[in-house]
Amino acid sequence: MEVIDQLQRKISLPYIPKRIISLVPSQTELLVDLGLEENLVGVTKFCVHPKYLRKNKTMVGGTKQVKLEKIKALKPDIILCNKEENTKEMVEELEEIAPVHVSDIVKIEDAFELMLQYGEIFQKKALVGTMVNSVRDKIAVLQEKLRDKPVKKVAYFIWKKPLMVAGKDTFIDELLKLNKFENVFIESRYPETTLEELKAKNPDLLLLSSEPFPFKEKHKEYFSTLNAEIKLVDGEYFSWYGSRLIAAIDYFKTISA
Repeated sequence: MEVIDQLQRKISLPYIPKRIISLVPSQTELLVDLGLEENLVGVTKFCVHPKYLRKNKTMVGGTKQVKLEKIKALKPDIILCNKEENTKEMVEELEEIAPVHVSDIVKIEDAFELMLQYGEIFQKKALVGTMVNSVRDKIAVLQEKLRDKPVKKVAYFIWKKPLMVAGKDTFIDELLKLNKFENVFIESRYPETTLEELKAKNPDLLLLSSEPFPFKEKHKEYFSTLNAEIKLVDGEYFSWYGSRLIAAIDYFKTISA
């Protein structure tokens, strides 16, 4: 079987992969939901869903640094990576061990494409089709619910020191749009900012994410000089793709009310 991953790299797989290493938390969760938990032999320390998984599987490191000898010893049939989560150097080293599939998720359609690719690779086409259709249906309901809602200008915070936000060309920005939020930051990726710049941009709403920096109620005070509503949000619902999108769309109904 030959597969083209989301970086347009050709991957040759002699058979359906049975021993899988996932180096991306949201993709690990997707594999479990596809019934492939038994096939997962290695995960990262950040693969926190389901919570028990790290106790049952071999942890091979983080998303930026892995223990290559540990991975080699697991004899994987395939290693699953992501362009943003993992480094190019890491992918090149891993390719010496096993075929490496790299995802690249910016748009919601990219998430669907990845799910469909996994359906092909792991022979889970029917289940993936059901998942994708479920998310599409939920999105349609959400869009109808928000049809007459005015657009709110928002800033979405991912880090405190330095103060960092999600900008354009990110999956987070795509999900903000889905919620009829207009991102006040037009810079690409994850720019740094200041309270002074925020005042000038004058957002209606500040979204403080639970990850990667764990914003809490106490952090709202830091932004109190700004004339904006402040909400704590679950960062996993805004940045994880795959099967988590099913629950994410339901979550968005609560924060967009």
